[in-house]
Amino acid sequence: QVQVVESGGGLVQPGGSLRLSCVVSGSIFNIYTMSWYRQSPGKERELVASISRGGNTNYGVSVKDRFTISRDNAKNTAYLQMNSLKTEDTAVYYCNAQGSPFRECWGKGTLVTVSS
Repeated sequence: QVQVVESGGGLVQPGGSLRLSCVVSGSIFNIYTMSWYRQSPGKERELVASISRGGNTNYGVSVKDRFTISRDNAKNTAYLQMNSLKTEDTAVYYCNAQGSPFRECWGKGTLVTVSS
């Protein structure tokens, strides 16, 4: 069984920063891609950023140049550094891990609220 647990969410003022963490644990042989998604009320879940095991990254248009995804393969952990936060970044942020033998697993999410 595999677990994905996010942490680091909270309340931050516009222009501020937060760092999210995602830890994958359990029966893991390999973790390929780790991704962050987000969903706000009334909107569909959208890709924020993804990173391959080798470090190749991909970002959503709305967060490019403000957010940075990274990972520590030895710790089965991914991070999302979020800078210059805007009110429209308010959402529940979910971590997704793809690997073997589990194929894909989602976390339960962490809430990020950007408000003055």
